[in-house]
Amino acid sequence: MTTPLALRGGFVFLDPEQGRVLRVTPFQYNPDTLTRSLQPRGTGAGGGDRLEALRLSGPPQETFRFDAEFDAADRADKGGRPDPAAGTGLFAVLSALESAINPTGAQLRESDRLSSMGMIEIAPVEAPLTVLVLGRRRVVPVRITEMSVTEEAYDSALQPVRAKVTLSVRTLTTDDVGFDHRAGALFLRYHQGKESFAALGAYGSDAVGLTGI
Repeated sequence: MTTPLALRGGFVFLDPEQGRVLRVTPFQYNPDTLTRSLQPRGTGAGGGDRLEALRLSGPPQETFRFDAEFDAADRADKGGRPDPAAGTGLFAVLSALESAINPTGAQLRESDRLSSMGMIEIAPVEAPLTVLVLGRRRVVPVRITEMSVTEEAYDSALQPVRAKVTLSVRTLTTDDVGFDHRAGALFLRYHQGKESFAALGAYGSDAVGLTGI
């Protein structure tokens, strides 16, 4: 019996308007641990109608925090195809991750051009839509809120060849982007998947030793 190939998580970067895939950055190794935090969003505490204590103003603020490790010595392509980033250490993968939180050079030049003409850009530049993929059931639109890179080893050209990237990301919800945005559609699919699994785990009150509440 053959062992199923383990899926790799990673980031997919999309054009926020057209949904076109700009690039994919898979994790070389899936994270050993992942911390997920959910902060409920209520309607406020104290005063007013007491029933407000049970009301929710929207989806919780969900954050993921994990480490992604990379090693240039172990990045051989099993498909036998040449690696276009060979000989550059980990600059390619690290730059791909950092590009999610950096304007492009063209965007910076355009902002400078408008500024030199005395024009104020009303809408700041829009970054690619970042999608965190952790298996088929967790395809989550996110915003990277923190990235810390620890370079652990270098080659003779002082290029990083082993690194650990600590990432914190926040789930983008329909409250952030609306229902018509591509990120909103991805969030709804992710959210409804949770609802389906919650229904599978339903028990009666006898499961906790009660005959009724």
